[in-house]
Amino acid sequence: MNRLTVGILGGGQLARMMALSGAPLGLRFLVMDTVADACAGQFAPLLVGDYRDEAALGEFAARVDVATFDFENVPAESAEWLSARVPVFPSPRALAVAQDRLAEKTLFREQGIPVPAFAAISSREELDAALATVGVPCILKTRRLGYDGKGQFRIRALADADAAWDALGAQAATVGLIVEAFVPFERELSVVAVRGRDGEFRTWPLTENWHVDGVLSASLAPARADAALAETAIGYARRLAERLDYVGVFALELFCRDGVLLANELAPRVHNSGHWTIEGAETSQFQNHLRAVLGLPLGDTGALGHACMLNWIGAMPAAGAVLGEPGGHWHDYGKEPREGRKVGHATLRADAPQALATALEQVGRALGREAQVAPPVAALRGA
Repeated sequence: MNRLTVGILGGGQLARMMALSGAPLGLRFLVMDTVADACAGQFAPLLVGDYRDEAALGEFAARVDVATFDFENVPAESAEWLSARVPVFPSPRALAVAQDRLAEKTLFREQGIPVPAFAAISSREELDAALATVGVPCILKTRRLGYDGKGQFRIRALADADAAWDALGAQAATVGLIVEAFVPFERELSVVAVRGRDGEFRTWPLTENWHVDGVLSASLAPARADAALAETAIGYARRLAERLDYVGVFALELFCRDGVLLANELAPRVHNSGHWTIEGAETSQFQNHLRAVLGLPLGDTGALGHACMLNWIGAMPAAGAVLGEPGGHWHDYGKEPREGRKVGHATLRADAPQALATALEQVGRALGREAQVAPPVAALRGA
């Protein structure tokens, strides 16, 4: 039997979980990363090379049947080069749009998806003009390469413009800059969706997210959302998927205020806010991504009760408190501890909201993480 090999550009935890989820399907994997200690390399063959090195990319292409990626900063040009030699999903075009915040926001607006006010910035004078039109508070961001709160400067008043330009102005000529109006949102939500090669489209239940310093701290599914709000969010995701002829899993991040949704970002890959699907859904985001890129039937995206994912940042806590819960599940990414680094996560699952809230409270007390579990507990208890 000729087993298919899936190539993954990027060897982080997303590639690692993708490889683990593909094992029951009989798939083989080849991971390409720029560093030899990429954590996905603990579970799949690892090719070390620069993403712009055509010799390395050529070797990668020769050894795989289909290619995908585990983070959005893989150069779109490299994905385009690969696509002439092996099927690449999602498409290089979708990757390129998601890599550029200006192109992304413009696409949202073209598709009738509400967004905060924004303006492209290429000079100090354009920053001043944008502050007059977009208003303050606002956020100055790099158009490319920023993630998890990186490449951003919050401008709270006009007097902060000099500091913002000192921090990011040098990047105006390289990766570009954009100013976005600050949204005083009530909740952060995400739609994690999948679209197959045949155009079949499915979503998991809407997820509610909490961030600390720009990094995801906890995700709760299903989110607090009525049917109309969920339908609107899913409709936005469907529009984007069809417009981009998207294949694979993606996440649409949304702000919610007074029942109105504003699009924040499109992540063209399996997503941190969908990690709960490994144990909390009939089919995980990782396996459905593989099914999609291989042209296989998509799996059921229904939830199995209620689930909450807790991100571990910097260092792993002790596992006992989570594993002692009936619905506790532990994921160690095999990374060395480092400040600000995503090193693992835990998912707790229960049939009823109150039972999940109680489990989260117990884990929070045992690990000294009361502040981390407090927001999802409050949501589950109807606060």
